[in-house]
Amino acid sequence: MRKFFFMAALIGSFFVSWSGPATASSTAIFAGGCFWCVESDFDKVPGVLDTTSGYIGGTVKNPTYQQVSAGGTGHREAVQITYDSDKVSYDKLLEVFWHSVDPTDAGGQFCDRGFSYTTAIYATSSAQARSAEASKKALNASGKAGAPIVTPIERAATFYPAEDYHQDYYKKSPLKYNFYRFRCGRDARIERLWGDDAFKGIK
Repeated sequence: MRKFFFMAALIGSFFVSWSGPATASSTAIFAGGCFWCVESDFDKVPGVLDTTSGYIGGTVKNPTYQQVSAGGTGHREAVQITYDSDKVSYDKLLEVFWHSVDPTDAGGQFCDRGFSYTTAIYATSSAQARSAEASKKALNASGKAGAPIVTPIERAATFYPAEDYHQDYYKKSPLKYNFYRFRCGRDARIERLWGDDAFKGIK
């Protein structure tokens, strides 16, 4: 019997050590206009493990895309990002976020207008809130955006994943996605706004 327990413990320790250390995963939530585009951008950031398109900030439970896009629910399109904090810091994700949106636009993003398409940072902890406020203050002080940063920083509320057809849309329908992104003028505006820093941190 002792031999059995010894062998079981030995086998168990082998599988734990062979599988490697657990990943130090954390969560960030950003609203940056069309969630297809935000998801696509952050999927290219080293250290990001997963992205989920969804809705946040409103009063309606389990909102649908039709409800949110019609307006009046108080939700924004947003992306929940799971990342390896040993490989990419929250401060780095903030830098990526700022340089992949137009944070000076209070009416939406690019061709998409209305509250649901406005930018926002949803902090999941007090530490994230402090980092986001410091990052926004530094960016405003730099004057690099050419206008005041209007992106609000809020504490994260319930995040509702969007419908399945929205998840990884840029992979499922690349032709439609690329045409939409080009027609909406997202990349052109970001490049004009940020110059050499456009899409900073995105591979």
